[in-house]
Amino acid sequence: MSQTYDARGNIYIVCTPQNLRERGIAIADNAADAALNREQWAAAAVHALCNWPEGTRPAGAKAHRSDGLLVGPFQQAAPFDLLIVNTDGTLAERSGNGMTIFARFLTDSGYVASQGFELRVHHDNRDTATPVSTRVEPTTVNGEHGFWLALGNPSFGPQAVGALGESLEPAQLNGRAVNRVKPLAQIYAQWDHSVFVRIGNPHCVTLVSDEADLPSFEALQESALNAALTRIAFAKGESGTGEPCPAGVNLQWAWVQSANQIVARIFERGEGPTASSGTSASAVASAAWHAGLVEAGLVHVSMPGGTAPVRLEEHNGELRVSLFGVAKVAGE
Repeated sequence: MSQTYDARGNIYIVCTPQNLRERGIAIADNAADAALNREQWAAAAVHALCNWPEGTRPAGAKAHRSDGLLVGPFQQAAPFDLLIVNTDGTLAERSGNGMTIFARFLTDSGYVASQGFELRVHHDNRDTATPVSTRVEPTTVNGEHGFWLALGNPSFGPQAVGALGESLEPAQLNGRAVNRVKPLAQIYAQWDHSVFVRIGNPHCVTLVSDEADLPSFEALQESALNAALTRIAFAKGESGTGEPCPAGVNLQWAWVQSANQIVARIFERGEGPTASSGTSASAVASAAWHAGLVEAGLVHVSMPGGTAPVRLEEHNGELRVSLFGVAKVAGE
């Protein structure tokens, strides 16, 4: 049986491989093979679990009733393998909210108790190592029970995300080297200072100097802007143009409100406008640090779906990032 969870407005459905087989969806016994063969089962799984049953889609609701599907675990004890399926049937290399939800599912289902454990996300992106491992530590912050996810060291720059030079121009922000992404700046002139970040998955964070330059969550869903951003964010051949990144890239816009407060908006590769994203929050905080706009420490990233605490630790000029996530059963 599948279970639906909510992490700061990000909705995922969790389903074990056995659950899929019981629905007649053939998936391999191990996560590595299942990732390599995702074209044989992922679209059917999304159709069965993420699509609205016919006649039940509420007026104005998104095309799918969840932001994706979490398939796992593939074993009974840690480390636990996981597949993160986008609603377009592709696999994500990492999702902060998705991993938070899966950690809550593992706890609810009795796979883990109070001890820390390792999650390993498998995918089929040939340009990135697989699986992507994350250490998870159950904890309580400000009275909220959740999980610290150790996301590791982000890498920066076009080469980190496979961005193409034809779409990029050098730029400066706060005396630091950033990029002007021409397809974004052509949509809105103030979107002209972007930082590329990879934290398991690829991100393009556009830093703005005024809150008014952030796109509203509603504007991201409007047809013209949504279509233009889809062409930028989605992979080439999957509704996207492949510029700046042939494999697609998650888009964020960020305004540094104060020393440790950032306001952000998100448009995900393979999904579109998203109320909340843990890895996006981590990428936003990392990009602001890279541009010299925030210092290491605890940074709070505010998104339409909620606020995510991100811990930045600097050592010998390198950054280490951890995300605190909370999740609940949908409807709680």
